Amino acid sequence: MAWDDLDPKPKKPPPVDLTLMSIEDLNLRIEEFETEIARMRQTIKAKEAQRSSADALFKKG
Repeated sequence: MAWDDLDPKPKKPPPVDLTLMSIEDLNLRIEEFETEIARMRQTIKAKEAQRSSADALFKKG
């Protein structure tokens, strides 16, 4: 067992109270999330390509 396994897991922050935000702030937040989602999707595609390459190299399956 690694020492890291003994560290407490970080807790999720509580949800933001959206009722306190303006429409402009909400739209900005949506844009930021959409940008981050697009970045994650690009990373997933790159990782899938790496996995495919590795699978082909080692003829997994």
